[in-house]
Amino acid sequence: MQTVNTIWVVGIGGVGGYFGGRMAHVLHKDHDGRRVYFAARGRHLQEIRENGLILQCNGDTFICQPAGASDDMSSFPGPDLCLVCVKSYDLEAAMQGLKPFIGDNTVLVPLLNGLDIYERARKCLDKGIVLPACVYITSYIERPGKVVQNGPNKHVILGPSPHCPDFDPGALLSFTEAMGLVFKWVDEPFAAIWQKYLLVGSLALVTAAYGMSFGEVIDNPEGKRDAAGVMKEIIQLGKKQGVDLDMALIDQVIATISAAPYDARSSFQRDLEQGRGKAEEDIFGTAILRMGKELHIPTPVTEKMVRQVEARYNPWGN
Repeated sequence: MQTVNTIWVVGIGGVGGYFGGRMAHVLHKDHDGRRVYFAARGRHLQEIRENGLILQCNGDTFICQPAGASDDMSSFPGPDLCLVCVKSYDLEAAMQGLKPFIGDNTVLVPLLNGLDIYERARKCLDKGIVLPACVYITSYIERPGKVVQNGPNKHVILGPSPHCPDFDPGALLSFTEAMGLVFKWVDEPFAAIWQKYLLVGSLALVTAAYGMSFGEVIDNPEGKRDAAGVMKEIIQLGKKQGVDLDMALIDQVIATISAAPYDARSSFQRDLEQGRGKAEEDIFGTAILRMGKELHIPTPVTEKMVRQVEARYNPWGN
């Protein structure tokens, strides 16, 4: 990658809204030949077109005007960089939609929850450089046209692709730094993805099962114990697959959760509570159960949490 001039952000939810919004805000002031385009839909798209994206970050408010916003990506110039920020259940459709516009040197960074996102994204494309990545952020759509980000953590961890190990991230990292964004390059991105899943895979499931916020679950002895139990099962699964996660990470993750906004909720929990019809239930809970069966590792705490989610929201349609 020599330059980053044309950037697509596909999915302007909490994650895409924050990273895309920050880029659009900077580039609106100083284009310097660079443009960011938003792929969005529905009322959210309409509000962005009419008023720009309102991005509220820890009390500061930015009006973010992309170079273009549409539900038809054919109206955009071809991307140098594409941030894929859709929900996991929309990933394959999004990648198929992107496929005609991806060149050999297009860099794609999928910022989704889940352990197999890189593999799922990569197999949809015959061109482009997909970088394994994970994101730490607390953000959400408050209403159409407005995204709220709160809490201190808002960064991306990414690293080399097994399909393109010699990729030079210099231009990408220089660009994101110029945008005021934190992108951390690591040699072992898949270990980082598992460590992120240790947090979100446990917390999203347990908070949804209890119907509590992050802070409420940590303050609840049983909830905290179940969160730690799910983390232990994830660590055991990781070890079985060659990912060396230490049990000491459980205390670190709980400390991270304790530092997050007390009333914060995962997007998985918000989707269930708002009855949106779709939620990422496969990557939270059922993925752990499936891996447990495949690897012959018991996952009783995760099983209990899945049953509580079923009883509370019936997301699996049982």
